[in-house]
Amino acid sequence: MDTARTDDMVHVTRWHWGDKEWSPFSAVEMDYRQGALRDHLAAEGIDACLLTSYHNICYYSGWVFCYFGRKYGMVIDGENATTISAGIDGGQPWRRTYGDNLVYSDWRRDNYYQAVRDLMGGASRLGVELDHLSVDQFRSLEDALPGVEGVDILHRQMDSEDNGYLQKLKRHAFTNGVDLICLSIHQDFVDPDPVVRNKHIEHTKKCIDLAYRMGIPCIRLNSGRWGTVKSFNELMELRGKEPLLPGYTLDDGFKWCIDSIEKCLPKAAECGVMLALENHWGLTRTPEGLLRIVNAIDSPWLGLLMDTGNFLEDPYTKLEKVAPKADFVQAKTYYGGGEWYTLDLDYERVARILRSVNYTGYVSLEFEGKAPADEGVAKSIELFRRVFS
Repeated sequence: MDTARTDDMVHVTRWHWGDKEWSPFSAVEMDYRQGALRDHLAAEGIDACLLTSYHNICYYSGWVFCYFGRKYGMVIDGENATTISAGIDGGQPWRRTYGDNLVYSDWRRDNYYQAVRDLMGGASRLGVELDHLSVDQFRSLEDALPGVEGVDILHRQMDSEDNGYLQKLKRHAFTNGVDLICLSIHQDFVDPDPVVRNKHIEHTKKCIDLAYRMGIPCIRLNSGRWGTVKSFNELMELRGKEPLLPGYTLDDGFKWCIDSIEKCLPKAAECGVMLALENHWGLTRTPEGLLRIVNAIDSPWLGLLMDTGNFLEDPYTKLEKVAPKADFVQAKTYYGGGEWYTLDLDYERVARILRSVNYTGYVSLEFEGKAPADEGVAKSIELFRRVFS
């Protein structure tokens, strides 16, 4: 079947036809059964579960289905209990279910998994009953509910720098099967005052140690900027361009930055934490500026972070220039419109650029849209799974 012709058809819907029918079990009994399962999920740190067998779907919903060669299920989370049925059953499953019901159509083979994704897509840790899933069905379920392999932590959003907090983050990531892959930090080496630069050097060294204690192998590094435009909103209106400090040259700025990074590298080598310099504002807003710094320093502990959303003009040509050196990628999306600007990035093209240089590292989502996070992040992950896999 041509999937392009079915994209606009109904994939899933709710058919609340008629009134709720007689159930073999009382409401008190069903509340007890579903409540006991929710207690178990909470104790295990599981956000939602998918039931697939005749006996469990009947036990927790009161509804008995007949396969007719189709797939059925039931999703229970902290608040809702919803059966999943095929369109051939019409509204009968809803009438028989103690809870809600979601119906998938047969226009596309994967609509069952669309229903599962609609009910479980916002959960971070899922439980799945494997009794009635074949290996192929389980793989299709994994494709429908793509998780994330790693998390890029923003230093400014951390609640604390205490070791107890750091180890709590590390343990939480491990128990959920997620790697901590990068610590994104802020510093500014573009300052004529060596005292100010040294303050940022010490801050960077401290963050290297924080990353080391959390088992994070990389930190995001900024060059810094001239600071002649005080408001970030105004800087964005100027497309990231700002005048130099009076009395100083571009060469001065690059020397300050290169010297400062070199003073951080012994700590990076000691801890085994790569410093990944990003194409950000200031000296690295152009490929030439970014590569000038990276190429000036001969160290395996200085790498390059390619941010897809920080080249505001002619992005693909500029990404092609820095991609061969990329050790880490942050990819921006803007669902709902950007906070400061919106780039209509062709991620199929970005993926081709990365494949052309044999990039095999992480691609970290940086969501800068105004859409609700659970919506925008889910769409972004689905997009990245499709184009980068």
